[in-house]
Amino acid sequence: MAVDAEHDDGASSLIEHLVELRSRLLRAIVGLAIALFALLPFANRLYGWFAQPLLDKLPEGAQLIAVEVASPFFAPLKLALFAAVLVTMPWLLYQAWAFVAPGLYKREKRLALPLLVSAVALFYAGCAFAFFLVLPAVFGFLTAVTPDGVAMMTDINAYLNFVLVIFLAFGISFELPVALVILVLLGWVTPAQLREWRGYAVVGMFVLSAIITPPDVVSQLMLAIPMCLLYEAGILAARMVAPRSGADADAEASDGP
Repeated sequence: MAVDAEHDDGASSLIEHLVELRSRLLRAIVGLAIALFALLPFANRLYGWFAQPLLDKLPEGAQLIAVEVASPFFAPLKLALFAAVLVTMPWLLYQAWAFVAPGLYKREKRLALPLLVSAVALFYAGCAFAFFLVLPAVFGFLTAVTPDGVAMMTDINAYLNFVLVIFLAFGISFELPVALVILVLLGWVTPAQLREWRGYAVVGMFVLSAIITPPDVVSQLMLAIPMCLLYEAGILAARMVAPRSGADADAEASDGP
């Protein structure tokens, strides 16, 4: 009988978790849908603003073109969806946090929320850095090396895909300090090891920058140098949150979730 009661409790707990997960997913989807529908009327205007870094560098009279028949519809729609995800990212992450938070220990709760906030802020910072600094430099280089007699007329869908890749590359790269802190918290590395591996990390970041950025030195340096600075910031943050001694950890665990 005791085994049956235990089984029923486990099944009930699983159902409660699934119901909670469904509720959080629905709230996240509803929030995303509201943001998307709010942005759709401004999709064309949003695309015009989004294309400004390239339009500012094109020769006078040059413009973007639509090669595919449906591009004028789908490109702004895709951009509106991406913008909706960016706008609702705090809400989406909050839903994830609200789902997992009840199962975390007190120390984990104290650390997880600042990490989430930092991750969102750094992703936004990476996208802003790419849009306002990197893209003008990249398009300035590309238009400067365009051969004489060649008209640079980019398809609006190809431009959108190119810029979104840059956004994701810089946004994810700016998460480096958060990634280092998580690795230290998991006990996979220590701040001392991160300092020892600094030289290898710098080389790796320059190689990674050369792979994910356009083939010009300016954009590669504009990604590699911030990543090096963020690596140092990650080491400093990791030192502040590095796991404590075994006795402290046991005392923390005794607090319970």
